[in-house]
Amino acid sequence: MSTSSFLKQPKSVWAVAFACVIAFMGIGLVDPILKPIAEQLHASPSQVSLLFTSYMAVIGVAMLITGAVSSRIGAKRTLLIGLAVIVVFSALAGLSSSIGMIVAFRAGWGLGNALFIATALATIVNSAAGSVAEAIILYEAALGVGIAAGPLVGGELGTISWRGPFFGVAVLMTIALAATAFLLPASPPEGRRTSILEPLKALRHRSLATVAVTALLYNFGFFTLLAFTPFPLAMSARQIGLIFFGWGICLAFTSVFVAPRLQRRFGTLPVAMTVLLLFGADLAVMGVYAHHKPVLAAGVIVAGLFLGINNTLITEAVMAAAPVERGTASAAYSFVRFSGGAVAPWLAGKLGEEFNIQLPFYVGAFAVLLAVGVLASGWKPLSHLRVPTTHSESEAEALTAADA
Repeated sequence: MSTSSFLKQPKSVWAVAFACVIAFMGIGLVDPILKPIAEQLHASPSQVSLLFTSYMAVIGVAMLITGAVSSRIGAKRTLLIGLAVIVVFSALAGLSSSIGMIVAFRAGWGLGNALFIATALATIVNSAAGSVAEAIILYEAALGVGIAAGPLVGGELGTISWRGPFFGVAVLMTIALAATAFLLPASPPEGRRTSILEPLKALRHRSLATVAVTALLYNFGFFTLLAFTPFPLAMSARQIGLIFFGWGICLAFTSVFVAPRLQRRFGTLPVAMTVLLLFGADLAVMGVYAHHKPVLAAGVIVAGLFLGINNTLITEAVMAAAPVERGTASAAYSFVRFSGGAVAPWLAGKLGEEFNIQLPFYVGAFAVLLAVGVLASGWKPLSHLRVPTTHSESEAEALTAADA
């Protein structure tokens, strides 16, 4: 693939790609400012962790409706509505005077993110010059840059004020909104109209339900790491931002470059189970050494290596888990797994407050171990994922959409 031809994309594609970077930044943007918010608004760790809970819960539920919305009003309108919602609610979060207000506005932010992300990949693929594979690489690059940059930007703006990251997102998303509105051609609704019940019906397939529950459980570990670790680290916003920047770089690298190679050599299921065991062990070590900041910092960065591989392979398992449309499987999977991301941050904060700072990591490790057991229970229904394989361009398209 020629780099020059890859970079020669229409302005509309670059506008959506830029918006993707900012949207993906939202995953880790608030990590560095969790402790400053808690201190300045006199909130407990479990209360502050609700910023993740409300955000992830709304994204999970919204995944059931995004397909129905875009199939009725078209991709461009869905993108613009999602971007506008993010602008409004991120700005309102920055203007908030209580933790309850921030949590509520963060939920609205999650709705906007779901509408935007669910439509962005298809828009890039349809508008990009070159092959589908090149369009997917561009989308994955935006995903990686956003995930890695979120904690770094949050840390830098957080040194000014905890409000800084929220206002920063509002400004950047306003620019993305304007660029998308003027540069992206109109896209009328295409194909059949989908129903919000289709993803729920898809969960009747045992293979899909198995993978979805696996993702729910490992998300317990994932969001324990993401939402709780900043409290025992007890560092400045910039320092925590740099640590999670390292996490994001590792996650982006292994998801794009390492996971496909391991899959081709060993198969999806064996690699996913092995990586989950390693991630569980990493959380357990962080629990044992929860009072040692260098170990916690190293544990966060190392976790990025495992999570990048696992996110890619588990999501691909979803694409081949049930005889339903890939978009439907993706929505069903996202609905279930984000419930794990919604509960874990609050639970981790509560356990840290009521018992000790080690227990949240142990509970996270146990949940990840359960995820291995659930995935192993699907050894027969998911037998096609036990052998080395590669995924097609169409599967990769659906894969990255679901992983977002």
